[in-house]
Amino acid sequence: MASFNRVIVMGNLTKDPELKRNPSGTAVCALRLAISESYRNKEGKRIDRPVYVDVVAWNQQAEFCNQYLAKGSPVLVEGRLQYDEWKTPENETRNKLRIVASRVQLVGGHTAPGTPPADARPDARPAARPAHAEEPAVADSPADDDAPPF
Repeated sequence: MASFNRVIVMGNLTKDPELKRNPSGTAVCALRLAISESYRNKEGKRIDRPVYVDVVAWNQQAEFCNQYLAKGSPVLVEGRLQYDEWKTPENETRNKLRIVASRVQLVGGHTAPGTPPADARPDARPAARPAHAEEPAVADSPADDDAPPF
């Protein structure tokens, strides 16, 4: 049986990111996202209801989230669903379904203070040029030096 575990959600952070490090020093950042869901009831009245989702980001994404996101930040999250189950000290079984982020991206024109330009974010780096790539040759022309090169 085939399966596909991919999630894309967009919403606003309900609180500031929480960055922690595991014993090996790997960065782990917990986020809580509010996603608006709206519909019309039988009487035609619009009902707005938030859906809350827990998100965890690791490594560079965790560092990015901690540094540039804050409560209320609008973000787009891509990742996969992960189901966790554990026992409490009282021997009760608890569980949680959350998103493990593969990409967290700021959205909208309003960003948190200190947000870097898009090309400085870890998820928006341009691909590196191969070391052997040469600059394209520019033909010498008798054109005026003040003229644009196109």
